[in-house]
Amino acid sequence: MTDVEFSAVSRSFGSVKALDTVSFQAPKGSVFALLGPNGAGKTTALRILLGLARADAGTVKILGSSPGSRAARRALGYLPDVPAFPEWMTAHEYLESAARLAGVRPATAAKRIPALLEMTDLEKATKRPIRGYSRGMRQRLGLAQALIGAPELLVLDEPTSALDPAGRHAVLELIAKLSEHATIILSSHDLSDVARVASHALVLRSGRALFSGPVAELRTSVGGHSLRIECSDPEALLPLLRAESWCRSAIRQGAAVVVGIADDDSAATFWPEGAEQRDSGSSTSGSRAPGSSDWGSDDSGAGQSGSGDSPTGGFGPRDSRTSSSHAGNAHTRRSRRHEAAKRIPALITAANVALYSLTSESPTLEDVFLHLTEQP
Repeated sequence: MTDVEFSAVSRSFGSVKALDTVSFQAPKGSVFALLGPNGAGKTTALRILLGLARADAGTVKILGSSPGSRAARRALGYLPDVPAFPEWMTAHEYLESAARLAGVRPATAAKRIPALLEMTDLEKATKRPIRGYSRGMRQRLGLAQALIGAPELLVLDEPTSALDPAGRHAVLELIAKLSEHATIILSSHDLSDVARVASHALVLRSGRALFSGPVAELRTSVGGHSLRIECSDPEALLPLLRAESWCRSAIRQGAAVVVGIADDDSAATFWPEGAEQRDSGSSTSGSRAPGSSDWGSDDSGAGQSGSGDSPTGGFGPRDSRTSSSHAGNAHTRRSRRHEAAKRIPALITAANVALYSLTSESPTLEDVFLHLTEQP
């Protein structure tokens, strides 16, 4: 069951297409993140969802109702990126006012407000005017206001923006708790926050949807692993890597180039033997010089000793199937491995750059996001 559904939604402002036939579904009970660089269309999508703007084409449904309808407004709670409050009010007074506007019965509000203040860790500051609240306290009060009507759908626009680490941690913990009671649509630029709380995501670029689905699938959308090459001149290496058939994408991250491998099979096959393996978040790194023995030899027996005796030949995770088909493809795998072992140092030499380290790793959410949004 889905709580939010966009079907081929488009919206233009003059000659600029803010959204171009965007479709996605937010499953009931999910934390659905809207991701994309500035100008990608996230704000426009949120405004359409909230009933503050209309789509030029396509349909939007919120629990089966149209945005802006009475049923949709009753089902929805909203926290803007910078919530504003009457400075002279206390938190309790403000939530009483919000409850009246939301149509919450006084008896229900009298029970709900203390519970929300406790949930947002504001119960000790209820008698203080809001003017004395920190940014984190204001953000938590905004969440309490968004929840006053017990919404089935909670829309959060940059809920951790400008918060210090302690405030960010508190808000993310609260979002995780809230996901047990409502579907959450979350817009954020902080991918570490998204990685902690989101179950599903939509990635937008220039108004078009590049990906929509579970975050677990997003992590693997650029291949099972990434290859990280730290060198003296990443810009010189980028075009050479992008021309390789096994290179799905290549982007610069500081002094490194992160290469997305074309698919899971090639991710398990193409690692040069000198590349160190590491899981996402590991700090392991290594340095290899092109032409060293770790990169493989020129004879057909490359990778057949040491770790090469295993099905992977030291090139990355692979299953240990021993079927006749698997055995029949062994020569092909060795050929690909041999080619990759030659190509990486050859490309580094052709780019005339110095290699500092070469590692393979599971892609982080940031890696995947950059692969999707920064490719030419």
